[in-house]
Amino acid sequence: MTPRPHVPISVPGHPGTRRVVFVLLPGVNLLDLGGPAQVFDVARRFGAAYDLLFCAAVPQVQSSQGLPLGPLAPFPTPRPDDLIIIPGPRLDDPVPGRPWIEPAAVVWLRAAFAAGAHLASVCTGTAALGEAGLLDGRRCTTHWGAVEAMRARYPGALVQDAVLYTHDGPITTSAGIASGIDMALSLLEREHGPLLTAQVAHYLVVYLRRDGVQTQASVYLEYRTHLHPGVHRVQDQLSQHPADRAPLNALAELANMSPRGLTRAFKQHTGLTPLAYQHELRLELAAQLMADPHLTLEVIAGRCGFDDPRHFRRLWQARHGSPPSEARTQLTAPR
Repeated sequence: MTPRPHVPISVPGHPGTRRVVFVLLPGVNLLDLGGPAQVFDVARRFGAAYDLLFCAAVPQVQSSQGLPLGPLAPFPTPRPDDLIIIPGPRLDDPVPGRPWIEPAAVVWLRAAFAAGAHLASVCTGTAALGEAGLLDGRRCTTHWGAVEAMRARYPGALVQDAVLYTHDGPITTSAGIASGIDMALSLLEREHGPLLTAQVAHYLVVYLRRDGVQTQASVYLEYRTHLHPGVHRVQDQLSQHPADRAPLNALAELANMSPRGLTRAFKQHTGLTPLAYQHELRLELAAQLMADPHLTLEVIAGRCGFDDPRHFRRLWQARHGSPPSEARTQLTAPR
């Protein structure tokens, strides 16, 4: 099943395409590699401009599970807009004075960081960033079983426990194995917004989990645990155009139902009326726009489809228990 793109798909190698470089280390864990690769591949099919490149210091490596992987490309010349993903390898117990990660990869990661690339590790891949000396003074995380070893080997790193992932400037790290999918979705959301990210998560049949001050559940997925095709069509329409007016008659026609029948079915399957669902979508959009300090709350309210900024403030207060001005302070505070 191939998702239908909502914007034209970029051709790999096109000037507008962002390169996602996977650094494969000996003993790489397959899920650490496959999860994030699948996220960016599905995003590409939905129209995101990504070119996936799988690289190593040698033409072939063997995964921790015994699967040979190759032929692999050599490490490319780093670019400032590269996204570098380091899936976690199986690590032996650290020995003082002995490299934990192969030196060729460490040297290249330093060069990529110096070139301005964004580096992201999955699970024990964080050790590669530590060996490259890129974690001093930075928040980071790794597999729970490697936390203490990481703290001992990289005392300058601020190793976090019990988090899915961390973002600290040009460095992103994730916890154990499957959390690499959460990290990849978070990186995708930062670049392309919540709607595309929710579409990718929905296609992959995964729940969109988040860390930090963001809401843990995505409104784009939260009310989708039903099988009613007409309600799904209406949700798609409202999700893609949250700020537009949506007369009930037009939505009912889209669902091939009467207005009364749609309202009843929508309430039964989501717990909300179509209007209340649209309000949730608009508040989600507002949360994204509030990260831009150049937009006033009045402008944000208008862009989200609220004719009256006071209506927006009342709905936000009722939904979050605090005024939007307070939430904006949290969203724009340095992390």
